[in-house]
Amino acid sequence: MKKVLNLYAGIGGNRKLWKDVDVTAVELNPKIAAIYQDFFPQDKVVVGDAHAYLLEHYKEYDFIWSSPPCPSHSRSRFWGMNRGYKPIYPDMQLYEEILLLKHYYKGDYCVENVIGYYKPLIVPQKLNRHYYWANFTISQMDSGSLSEIQNSLEKLENYFGFKIRDKKIDGDKRVILRNCVEPELGLHILNESKINRCPELFNN
Repeated sequence: MKKVLNLYAGIGGNRKLWKDVDVTAVELNPKIAAIYQDFFPQDKVVVGDAHAYLLEHYKEYDFIWSSPPCPSHSRSRFWGMNRGYKPIYPDMQLYEEILLLKHYYKGDYCVENVIGYYKPLIVPQKLNRHYYWANFTISQMDSGSLSEIQNSLEKLENYFGFKIRDKKIDGDKRVILRNCVEPELGLHILNESKINRCPELFNN
């Protein structure tokens, strides 16, 4: 079975439709990690620093997905300076992970982040509203828009297929769902990788 590392896993939007994979998920927030574990009890869930975990364990997996924190790169926060936001340094761990995977990792990988306010330092692929750095070509696909439903918890739950209204977690549950990768897109990207196109390479 193909071994997949899912970094900054959140509650598992990208992972929701994956089948026949052995997944290790890494999430720093223990309450969010507990929700992920409830949804995917078969997965190994590590509560910890995904950036550090990647460096120590990247050789152990056939496919790696990483979704590092995006606020310091986002256009919305940059534009927010007009509303009094102070400048912050872009978090360069995003590019540290891309470079590590590009030069040291032998499997397929995908690093996902928002479209930034600056010209990307390493050229990504662009699908819909996000950037993707991957060592395989990702074909385009249509995905829905959250603009009309982003303020409705019920509609977001229906869109992503996760019911979280009764989960014990701090903060706005709508934000947790809006931070999810669309499940269909997560499946599409995994299917584009060679672990699905050439499964014979990974059969034990």
